[in-house]
Amino acid sequence: MIIMFEELEDIRQRCLKCEKCSLCKTRTNIVFSDGIPNNKLVLVGEAPGYWEDQKGKPFVGKAGQLLDKIFACVGLSREKDVYICNTIKCRPPENRNPLPEEKEACREYLDAQLEILKPKIILICGSVALNSLLPNESGITRVRGKWFEGKNGAKMMPIFHPSYLLRNDSREKGSPKWLMWQDIKEVKRVYDELK
Repeated sequence: MIIMFEELEDIRQRCLKCEKCSLCKTRTNIVFSDGIPNNKLVLVGEAPGYWEDQKGKPFVGKAGQLLDKIFACVGLSREKDVYICNTIKCRPPENRNPLPEEKEACREYLDAQLEILKPKIILICGSVALNSLLPNESGITRVRGKWFEGKNGAKMMPIFHPSYLLRNDSREKGSPKWLMWQDIKEVKRVYDELK
């Protein structure tokens, strides 16, 4: 475990000095990760927003608060069970989607995080993360809740981004919030089967 922390810290230090794309000029902080490094469950988000850029941690705004509630409803928490990182580590201006060259510039950091952790479950949170990790799949609504095979035997599941859920308030059967509840229960079932 100590080696894992040291390796992740080495990557974070490299990321702090990164100037591979223009986002380095407008960032307040890099947003490298949060939660607990582990080989069971990693969530890969899209890109930092305003609050994430200010605090240097992913998912700290309203979407992050909802994400924490979603995990809590199945007995998981970022402090004990989940490592959280993003596709890119710097906030795009005006919270726009990252450009292909920005994702490519940051890809080595995400790949290194996943290679060090070798997680058994990867949650792919939102369409930007989906396009980065499963480029041959399209439409988060079409593929959310399905398992895909990832590197090192990881089980990968695309899920809705919590910011999407904040814009869709209904909890009726078939609604995005209802679908997320089905997905997170399935994730917890597989998580509980892991050794």
